Amino acid sequence: MGNLVFLSSIAGIIAAIFYWGFRNLPSERWQMIASVPIRKSEDGDWQGLNLTYYGFFNATAMAFSCLMVLILMSSIGVSAVATVSVMTAGLVIALPTARIVASVVERKRHTFTVGGAVFVVILVLPWLISLFNGAAAEWLGVFLPPRPMLAAIVIAYTFGEALGRLACISFGCCYGRALTHLTPLLNKLLSRFSFVFIGETKKASYEGNLNGKPLVPIQALTSIVFAITGMIGLLLFLEARWSAALIVPLATTQIWRVLSEFLRADFRGGGRISAYQVMAVLGLLYALMSLPWLRNPPVSAPNLSHGLRVFSNGWIIILLQILWLSIFLYLGRSSVTTSKVSFRVVTERI
Repeated sequence: MGNLVFLSSIAGIIAAIFYWGFRNLPSERWQMIASVPIRKSEDGDWQGLNLTYYGFFNATAMAFSCLMVLILMSSIGVSAVATVSVMTAGLVIALPTARIVASVVERKRHTFTVGGAVFVVILVLPWLISLFNGAAAEWLGVFLPPRPMLAAIVIAYTFGEALGRLACISFGCCYGRALTHLTPLLNKLLSRFSFVFIGETKKASYEGNLNGKPLVPIQALTSIVFAITGMIGLLLFLEARWSAALIVPLATTQIWRVLSEFLRADFRGGGRISAYQVMAVLGLLYALMSLPWLRNPPVSAPNLSHGLRVFSNGWIIILLQILWLSIFLYLGRSSVTTSKVSFRVVTERI
């Protein structure tokens, strides 16, 4: 019963967020949170640093993902210290990689790629867990079961990208093809659900010249596919089916990444097949070939009441808040938009 309530609560919250986000985030109102004056110009105005909802939603998605990993690993009795250690190492690799891979593939310095970061993390994560178990585990007296840990991270990533796509809708990036470029059947099927981005600072506008045009809602489709997949993976994890909880979400998300890119119009590097599609296939094959080498020692069945105890750990809550703020400041400071800020006195209120 407890598992059903947990799953239903997550499904209900995500569905409500999607309903609101898909309806509102394509509009111009939901791109910038604030503009912070940083430098005064000669005309008396200030140059502003734009803080974006792109950063807000990505930070929220990242914090939720890390919380999910902590809950799942705590539910099988794994120390929060061990979980946080490996997650921190993974984030230290993933965050700069998201910019570096995009710079190499897309030849752009001021952009990020989740697909590239996920590919690198898939490659290094089994080694990080093995390194921890071979060295730090002896010192700390704890052990990370590889398959449950990888399954928890993949499930959390799936939910994280489902929520993180709201950031893309807000900024107008990762946008879909114009409906007019589709077959008549697809055009008809998607016309009711199309995204129309409004505002010259949306990426679909300044890069794709698609301001005000109906587009394939590829971000929303990805969010829905990933959220459903995350729920399936979560159910499998709570039933202690570690291999299935790892393979099903990983295979579904990477196959969808390959297929969905055919409906995208944003620049993904040269060639008919993008580098990100190749990374998705290679990453999935690598993960599947690595499975036989991952030891799977006996692990206790998940107990959600133990997992939810992370909410009573003050240090965990503080770390999640620090993570949220760090991600927001890292991804939320727009380097491709600027603003002018002016101040004046309201004389009639003096």
